[in-house]
Order: sequence, then C-alpha cells, then structure tokens
Amino acid sequence: MQVRSISDIKKELKELSKEELAELCLALGKYKRDNKAYMDYLLFEAHDPEGFVAIAKTEVDGFFAEITQTNLYLVKKSLRKILRIIGRYAKYTSSKEKEAELIIYFLQKMKNSGIPYHKNKVLVNLFNTQLKKLNTLISKMHEDLQYDLKKEVEDL
Repeated sequence: MQVRSISDIKKELKELSKEELAELCLALGKYKRDNKAYMDYLLFEAHDPEGFVAIAKTEVDGFFAEITQTNLYLVKKSLRKILRIIGRYAKYTSSKEKEAELIIYFLQKMKNSGIPYHKNKVLVNLFNTQLKKLNTLISKMHEDLQYDLKKEVEDL
C-alpha cells in the first residue's frame, strides 16, 4: 500500500464535510489507543498545558509510590515504564519546555525516592541518559529559559 504525503491528505480532508471528517476522526480513535489519547489531549487538555503537566506529575507520583525497592530489576522496569509515559506526554504537548520540566521532575523524584540507583549500572546509565537528553533540550531553548533550567539541573 502506498501512503500519500501529508499535503495530499490535507487537500483531501479540506474537501470533506464536517460529518465525514468527524467520522474519520472517530475511526482513527478506534483504531489505536494512542490516537484516542492524543485526540483526548487535543480536545480537552491542549488549552491548558500547565494543567496537563500537573496531571502528568501526579501520575508520575502515583507510579513512584507503587515502586517496590526490594528488587532493582523491578525498579528498572518501573522507571522505564514511567519514562515511556513521560515521553508520550511530552509528544502530546510538543513543547520542549514541558518535556524538560517533566524530565527534571522525573530525575528529582528518582533522586529523592531513596532508590539505590548508584548501586546498579543500568540505573546509573538511565539517570545519565535522561540528564544528557535534558541538556540537549535545554541547549535548544531561549537563553532565559536555559538559565532557569540549568539551575535546576545543577541541583540534580
């Protein structure tokens, strides 16, 4: 199957009526859970990105509360799950500032959670990878934001 370009799809969508467009959107939402979640974000959450980040942070708090620290393998799996969720939220907002805010929050929670991540090389690498990603994000931002976020990164 040949997939057409975005411009071709855009032209075709402009020719559809409101009802046909709504049906296509609903069909797209039924097809995959991520599509449905993204449509939910666009319809109900996009107008308030700060509120959306707050919701994401409370969800991250809940996942950190569920982590059992007895087995570092399970801790690693839980942390990767949290990072997948943070990545999804960051993709929805498509804002580098919000993504950086979520990564900083994750790293602070990881550091303050009492997880002995210094004892496990995989967890240290996970922490360092997120720090590297954060520094890359910060370098692409406005200078004023860079200054504020670099202060927070230094505290980590």
